[in-house]
Amino acid sequence: MCDIRTTPPVVALPPPSTTALGVPAPLTTNSPPVGTPPGSRRRRLWELEGHAFCPIIGVCLPLPLLRRLTARTLGTVPAHSDYEVHCMAVTECRRRSPLAEAVQKDLDHRYALVIKAAQPLKATEALARWWDDCRDRTHEGRADLASALWAALTHPRCDYLLEQRILGEVHMLQHQVGTASRADLSRLDTLQEENAILARELAGAQQRSQQQARHYGAQLEIQQAAALRLRAELIQAQTRLQQLQEAHDALRAASPNLPERQALAQRNRALQDELRQTRQALREAREQREQERERADRMWLTSAGHPAQATPAPDPAIEVNPVQLQGCAVLCVGGRQASVPVYRELIEHRGARFLHHDGGTEDNASQLDATLAAADLVICQSGCISHNAYWRVKDHCKRTGKRCVFLDQPSRSALERALGDIGWELPPETARGL
Repeated sequence: MCDIRTTPPVVALPPPSTTALGVPAPLTTNSPPVGTPPGSRRRRLWELEGHAFCPIIGVCLPLPLLRRLTARTLGTVPAHSDYEVHCMAVTECRRRSPLAEAVQKDLDHRYALVIKAAQPLKATEALARWWDDCRDRTHEGRADLASALWAALTHPRCDYLLEQRILGEVHMLQHQVGTASRADLSRLDTLQEENAILARELAGAQQRSQQQARHYGAQLEIQQAAALRLRAELIQAQTRLQQLQEAHDALRAASPNLPERQALAQRNRALQDELRQTRQALREAREQREQERERADRMWLTSAGHPAQATPAPDPAIEVNPVQLQGCAVLCVGGRQASVPVYRELIEHRGARFLHHDGGTEDNASQLDATLAAADLVICQSGCISHNAYWRVKDHCKRTGKRCVFLDQPSRSALERALGDIGWELPPETARGL
């Protein structure tokens, strides 16, 4: 608090006998009241005890407002420090000066509600309890100390003892506030350091968040582009499907029996598969039968000693009237290579010249026409010949009128029977002219 005996060295205050404007002012004495003050009039600022001015000016009046009131009542105030302005106001408020009246008016207006709340108190003890309650609520942060201080000190039932107790408590509260302020400043420094750390961490987090947002934004654009592309492809596919469905409906309308045709086509494919399987089985059976016949022919040739000198058991039909092929060219088309020596022996034994063509298996199919032209008699192994060779042989013999014998079994016995049939059908002189 400010001591009345202490004067700031840099503040030039007016003499005590004059006002701040140089006008003589009546001297007032602030003697402490004794007992309960009579009447119900609230006390004025300049009527308070000397130690009350410092806490009232410092606690109840904001410093910017104090500077404005001082400048308005005392004229232009030099650029003094806050402490110098405070001491000047304390000195002026000890008497009824223009500044004291301005402060009185402003504080009454500022704290009118609290003053009105304390007005019904009719005893000093009630005022003391009211002050204690306001002080406690101030500690809890639920009340304003400045308004309670001004209302209590200017209350008509505030005696000297209560005033001294209130001023002492306010004085200690100011010390506590100072200590708390220093602790708060220390805590503030710590919080500022923590805030700086958190600010840096927040900046890093924001930077990472922005990077992730840009990354996710790019990914989103890619996915959206892909979604648009897929949607376009889906629309194209749906359009194509609709066109195909319309074409299908048109075909069904144009072909009422289309389901029957489809069923027949499916049945045809099944029959073709079955036919291929049957042909394969028949081919395998023929191959197996030919292998057995070739094995029998080899056994016969082995038992005869030499194919050229072999004299097998003659067929009665052949021996009765054997075919004489002297000077004829007999062409055998097809057959297996293992049976060729047997065919050669039978043909040359009858005095004919033996010709052979494998039917397109290894020999060139184009050579077949020349061989057919050189032959007088054609023996075709229909079971061991290609389709192309078969139709060439048949077409050539039909076109030229050349005799052609078709054998379904490429064996010695089948050839002998075919030659015997030729002998029974034709007279010897005709057979010789083949």
